[in-house]
Amino acid sequence: MAVLAIARMGHPVLLQVAQEVADPSAPEIRRLVADMRETLEQSGGVGLAAPQVYVPARLFLYSVPESRSEGAEDPPLPVQVIVNPVIEPMGDDKVLRMEGCLSIPGLRGQVPRYRKIRYRGQDENGHAVDGVATGFRAHVMQHEMDHLDGILYPMRMTDLACLGFDAEIMRYGVRV
Repeated sequence: MAVLAIARMGHPVLLQVAQEVADPSAPEIRRLVADMRETLEQSGGVGLAAPQVYVPARLFLYSVPESRSEGAEDPPLPVQVIVNPVIEPMGDDKVLRMEGCLSIPGLRGQVPRYRKIRYRGQDENGHAVDGVATGFRAHVMQHEMDHLDGILYPMRMTDLACLGFDAEIMRYGVRV
């Protein structure tokens, strides 16, 4: 396995719509997932989409650390893989939450996301996955899905006054 370089804001791959993965269990996809898993662990992040490592493929990894779990409906989860994901909001209810991104280091912003989503796709073995996500998990999945559609979180912000540097935000006690 290898730690992959992370694309930074401004790189064209981050602003493109990613391509469907023809065979989620293909050796090159398995290798990509293994390398992305190592990259995510090394970065300390909670999610990573293929375009963030310069691969325009529709897949992402995500997790819910115990410290971010919001209870029984949003349990802690180790790193999960979803290939060719489809996400649909369940209702119109949204929640604002501070987000950061490995591709936009040093900044955080308050982003509205749907409170509850339905998702489906495949795992890295090509098996169907589907379910409902709420809380932190729903938020992370929507963030990573945006990467597959060429959208970065500042593009979703409704108030740029809620965008700031990590050090300043933490200095004033805002939970990130």
